[in-house]
Amino acid sequence: MLRTSVRGTYNADKSSAAASFTVSGGDVKLKASMTDATVVNGPSLNGLSLSLEKPGAFMIDYNVPKKDVRFQFMNTVKVADKPLNLTYVHAVRDNRTTVDGSLVLDPANKVSANYAFGSGNCKVKYTYVQGQGSRRTFEPCYDFSKNAWDFAFSQRVFEDDVVRASYHTSNKILGLDWTRSSKNTGSFKVSTSFDLNGEFTAPKITAESTWNFDL
Repeated sequence: MLRTSVRGTYNADKSSAAASFTVSGGDVKLKASMTDATVVNGPSLNGLSLSLEKPGAFMIDYNVPKKDVRFQFMNTVKVADKPLNLTYVHAVRDNRTTVDGSLVLDPANKVSANYAFGSGNCKVKYTYVQGQGSRRTFEPCYDFSKNAWDFAFSQRVFEDDVVRASYHTSNKILGLDWTRSSKNTGSFKVSTSFDLNGEFTAPKITAESTWNFDL
């Protein structure tokens, strides 16, 4: 059986939209993504990308108009009997390589880090989950390149709904998200952000939805 997923995203601030189509067969997923630039002025390759993924193992993305390939490899190793999840990403055209690692200390505590080779950008994040069923999550993060902290807090309101707030001290941006995820009806996400630098600006709002069906 093939499992198909369709996801749409709308950005009110930029008046733009995007969509992706995913087909799952066995262990492998094939996805095609496009933006409004792909179809507004007639069918074109602008904004079109293709990807092949085996969850937990690898992902290959191909940006069609840019002819750019992005490789991503995932693996898990044991460190003091704790799972360390590693992700290696290399973008060919930009010659950019990053490594992500997350060490799961126990079901409630996790430490993760991201490092970009060449740029020296490095972030370290601690995640603490409180309550059964991941009801509440705290995520402080330190960005070494900016010498600044980021903070995030999320709360599961109902069975399928999660409210999340984030704050970046480097640019004083406050973000708010509401996400609904359902196995039966798919997902819906509404995001808004506020610039707290002193001058009031209209919040930026994006909406995202996903529909799943079997073929």
